[in-house]
Amino acid sequence: MHSSRSTPVRSPRSTPAPGLPLSRRGLLAAGGTLGLGALLSACGSSSDGPAPTAAPAKDTATGPWTFTDDRKQTVRLPHRPANLVAYVGAAAALHDYGVECAGVFGPTTLAGGGADAQAGDLDVTKLTVLGNTWGEFGVEKYAALSPGLLISHIYQPPTLWYVPDQSAKKVLAIAPSVGIDVAGVPLTTPLRRYADLAAALGADLASTANAAQKTRFDTASAALRSAAKTARAAGIKVMAASAAADSFYVSTPSSAADLTYYRGLGVDFVVPNKVQGGFFETLSWETADKYKADVIMLDNRTATLQPKDLTGKPTWNRLPAVAAGQVTGWPSEPIFSYAKCADRIEALTKALSAAKKVS
Repeated sequence: MHSSRSTPVRSPRSTPAPGLPLSRRGLLAAGGTLGLGALLSACGSSSDGPAPTAAPAKDTATGPWTFTDDRKQTVRLPHRPANLVAYVGAAAALHDYGVECAGVFGPTTLAGGGADAQAGDLDVTKLTVLGNTWGEFGVEKYAALSPGLLISHIYQPPTLWYVPDQSAKKVLAIAPSVGIDVAGVPLTTPLRRYADLAAALGADLASTANAAQKTRFDTASAALRSAAKTARAAGIKVMAASAAADSFYVSTPSSAADLTYYRGLGVDFVVPNKVQGGFFETLSWETADKYKADVIMLDNRTATLQPKDLTGKPTWNRLPAVAAGQVTGWPSEPIFSYAKCADRIEALTKALSAAKKVS
């Protein structure tokens, strides 16, 4: 699986700027279905190859600081880094644990100046925004922050999400970087890794507020498991999808961390049979009714089309879930904190519990 109407397509979230070639990574961010599956990987590049797991971070406030990321790259610093700069979704996750960033990049503000949904609870007025759309990254602005650490997701190792290919070498030379793998793994993996990183950066995971996040996530997961069991018995199928002007993208559950987790809890997903690049199947609007479902989780990122934008598409209107009003918003790029993921699980539980078999 896709701030402005510019995002790559993984689950369409960022559309490349006009004139830029639409790479597979760009397609993900743009509004295809990366988010649906798991945002292909961002425009960035790091060095070394893939690596899913990482050693726990070692952190002290004043002594040496180390953290091994999901590229198997270890950052070693004489002290805990300050002036953090992160992809907006990563910054939003860290914020939920009490760790603040000085700068962000990726879909942060809307045309009117308000916060994009991907910014979560960040106060965007207090952040230096290095780039708001796919392909934008102010390298000089970044250097001026004297960054101690750059943080982003990884959708396709070893690239860092939203770090543009054309400037990646310069960006990565300014400060050390950390990448967290968020694709092809269950939701609990990036959740744990971002919690580990937050702890390394000074968060107290045992605090009342942070412990409550985790408890709420566990409670929400149990409720979804129960709702999914009932829904599955009733034959209810769910489709995760993303809409763009020319295409309808159906995500494969195995590629997205959140969908993989929901499937493990018992949610019965439509699995497309012509998946491209491991993330989604691209359908023309003439064939957008290929798969039938009782509930549609529709990518609701700013760069993607929403139900109100699709009323003129006959195949959209013919989908059983649409006709029955059983469409729920899906942030195909989750904010990987326990609090934000609990929000999404609770919303899906509500939609499943209210759904009727219509396909």
